[in-house]
Amino acid sequence: MHLEQKALVNPAVPKAADPDAALNSTAQRRRFLSEIDAETLTLAYQYCSKVSWKHAKTFYFAAHFLPAQKRASVHAVYALCRYVDDLVDRSEESRQSLTKEKIAALLDQWRSDLDLCYSGMIVDHPIMIAWHDMLQRYRIPKSLPLELIDGVCMDLQVSRYQTFDDLYVYCYKVASVVGLMTSEIFGYSNKDALDYAVKLGIAMQLTNILRDIGEDACKGRIYLPLEDLKRFDYSEQDIFNRVIDTRFKALMQFQIERARRYYTEADAGIDLLSKDSQLAVHVSRVNYSKILDRIEKNHYDVFSRRAFVSLTGKLVSLPYLWLRTVLS
Repeated sequence: MHLEQKALVNPAVPKAADPDAALNSTAQRRRFLSEIDAETLTLAYQYCSKVSWKHAKTFYFAAHFLPAQKRASVHAVYALCRYVDDLVDRSEESRQSLTKEKIAALLDQWRSDLDLCYSGMIVDHPIMIAWHDMLQRYRIPKSLPLELIDGVCMDLQVSRYQTFDDLYVYCYKVASVVGLMTSEIFGYSNKDALDYAVKLGIAMQLTNILRDIGEDACKGRIYLPLEDLKRFDYSEQDIFNRVIDTRFKALMQFQIERARRYYTEADAGIDLLSKDSQLAVHVSRVNYSKILDRIEKNHYDVFSRRAFVSLTGKLVSLPYLWLRTVLS
């Protein structure tokens, strides 16, 4: 986010459920399980949970407010998303061994694994084991995880977006699709909830993009629409030179306001979710949007300071959100 079939092929799930251990597995032959025993299933979900804990603190915090079964299932969704995204990221860290062709082959293997999983086969990988179990309870259309992989593949080919409409397609595939998958786990009373889930996904991905401008520039990527850079007379080279001036601040505020509009438009969908899922989504939405506040407090310095919300900052909103959920 490798024709060598490392983490994707028969990774042993260690007792500690270490995601990096699974990622670095070097077994060469794919294995299948005839059934899943309780210990293997527990370890698979522990693996997925640890991926969330390690890489998505805000998501992991919010998931605490879901019932146990739903919490485990959303961790499984996130683990899949993170895993395929990491394939692209690791290609940039180690271009010698992880070529685009090898990554594309591994992503194709994930597509194949998902096909097998949806047909009832149990692929011996912790994420696929968890997904096999999860699909017994929740109807997540196969098209959604496949579309997510298509979105991740865009990072292998595209490093610039001319317009916001172009960027929207990417945001939909890598973020809104996640919202659509987790909505099937959360449960909803009206299918309109799915439209709002799309909006929340766009808001969150725009937040990621703004937070990670400096990090992405180091990889040669610019996700901000080039039409917006032109609007504020700010160039690609200015990003690579880490220029923070009145032009950049105006550009950032424009992007932040766009993201906030999507958050606001998404809010109405939370009440359409099952009651036992609403608090978790409220918590995730509020704390993720606080990253935008932090960017502003950091005076738009997204090059040398990473915007994040502290645990205290996450906790402070809980009483209000709990009351809002209970009284709605």
